Order: sequence, then structure tokens, then C-alpha cells
Amino acid sequence: MLYARVANRVQELQAANRIDLIHAHAALPCGHAAALLAQRFKIPFVVTVHGLDVLNTCFTGGMAASWRQAVSVDVYRAARTVICVSGKVQEILKTNTPAGTCSTVVYNGVDPSVFCPNPTELDTCDSEILIVGNLLRSKGHELVLMAMGKLRSTFPTLRCRVIGEGPDRAYLEAFALKLGIGTQVQFSGRQSRSEVAEAMQRCSVFALPSANEGLGCVYLEAMCCGKPAIGCRGQGIDEVIEHGKNGWLIPANGLDELVDGLSALLGSMQLRARIGTEARRTILEKFTLSHQAKNLMKIYRQAIAEGPAEAAL
Repeated sequence: MLYARVANRVQELQAANRIDLIHAHAALPCGHAAALLAQRFKIPFVVTVHGLDVLNTCFTGGMAASWRQAVSVDVYRAARTVICVSGKVQEILKTNTPAGTCSTVVYNGVDPSVFCPNPTELDTCDSEILIVGNLLRSKGHELVLMAMGKLRSTFPTLRCRVIGEGPDRAYLEAFALKLGIGTQVQFSGRQSRSEVAEAMQRCSVFALPSANEGLGCVYLEAMCCGKPAIGCRGQGIDEVIEHGKNGWLIPANGLDELVDGLSALLGSMQLRARIGTEARRTILEKFTLSHQAKNLMKIYRQAIAEGPAEAAL
């Protein structure tokens, strides 16, 4: 249906100024539409996979999972290159697609002029945990709230700010009340990029112990603001964070490890400062928008030079 909606417009654009390449994000629906457009207009296309659900089978509604899986594989096979946001995503892709599917890793990038330390507000909040992400149970919000409950006596002024919206907001708000920390947790809803950057500059620690994360721009953004970021091992972010050096890693659902990590970080401004400095250095060296753009440009040029892939839907 997406292909049918845009095909005539793409034909107009192609007639006015020849299109060299189509870049789609996710196999469905955009990658599928891109593959059909590429086949019709003889244009190469690439597709980026952002999450671990490479075959689009986690959704319970809509088309049958078997159909989504089959079409996703066809899209990847037809693409000149499948761009994965982490090695973890690429590993899953290779396991579930035919040999010969071309893929590469291009990590997400951050604008360091927007996400940067605020020199006038260096660590002004000694006890605020920030979470940014969709309000879904797999993201680890529950784990952070449980950790807060255990840390109340040690850090009586501890609070948590939650930025984002999602279907589990009411559940998480009720859960915070059940734990007796309702007044210490602020659910701020969806915020602008600049508001997220300001929140990252003000917080003490960023935490998103997600058990289902291809990479996650928010970790990189917090790191670029010079803040310790807590993520989970076995996810894309553990390709970026070196535990104890430029961030903090815990096992998925590792409540005790999260409590210990938060206790160490919240209890030492020096530790936060050291990790935060290394975190920003890591981003500036490898994970800015400039790095991402240069890598994408190489992929684009190669795809254009090679032309449309032989495989078709």
C-alpha cells in the first residue's frame, strides 16, 4: 500500500531530476516499498535495520508473522546493502538471511554541538537518574524503579525523571506508587531534542537497562553530554561502552548489579566525572553525525556504482 501511494510521486521526481539511490529504514513497510520502486525504476536501494527484530515478527497485529518474515528476507536479499546499527543487529541478520546478503555496520551518530556538557551546570544534581525511551516494559524502566526503592535509605533525595511515552505509562506510574517512590519519579512525557539534551546535561546518571536494544541513540547522546550511561550486556550498546571506563554495563534484568552500579556512581562525583569525560571522548572519536555521514556516503557511492541488485522481489 505504501508503494502504491508513493509510486506516482516518485515517477514525477525521477522525471524532473533522476534519482540515484533510495535509502529505506526498516524492511517493513519502507524497505518493501523501496524494493518495489527500485525494481520498477531500475534504481539501487539500501535499507537500514535499527532494532533486533530483524524479521519483523514481534508484532502481534496486522499481517501474519510468516508473511512479514518472508518479505523482510526478500527485501534484504534485493538490497544493495543492509545497513545495521550495530554488530549485534548484523549478527542476527546474517543468521536469518541467505548467504550472499550484503550487510555492513554503521553506528548511530550524535550532534556534539547539541548534546554536550553544560559548563555552567556541571553535575548540579547529585541524585537524579534520567531515563529516555518508549515506555515499554522491555526497556527496563521497572528495573530502575525497583533499584530506586532499594536505594532510598542511602540516597534520600534521589529522584528519577522519565522522558518518553508509550503503552506502559499507566502501569509504570502505578508501579512507582506501589514502591512508595511516586513523589520521587517525574513522568515528563515526550520532549523535544533540545529538552532531552538539557535533561541529560542536568542529570547525574543516565540509565536504560533495556533487554531489547539494537543500539539506542539515547545512550550515545547521554555519553556525549559527559554523563555515565548504564546499559545491558548482550545488546548493541556493549559494543560502545567499556564497563567502568566510559559507561556501565549490567546483565539484562540484573537488579542487584544495577543497584550496585547506581550506588557507586551516585556516591562518587569523581567517578561520574571520570567516566563522563571518557564517554564524551568516545563519541567524539567514533560516533558523531559526521562519522555516520562519511560511512553512509561510501555505501551510497558503491551502491550507485554497482547499480540495482540482481535479486528482485
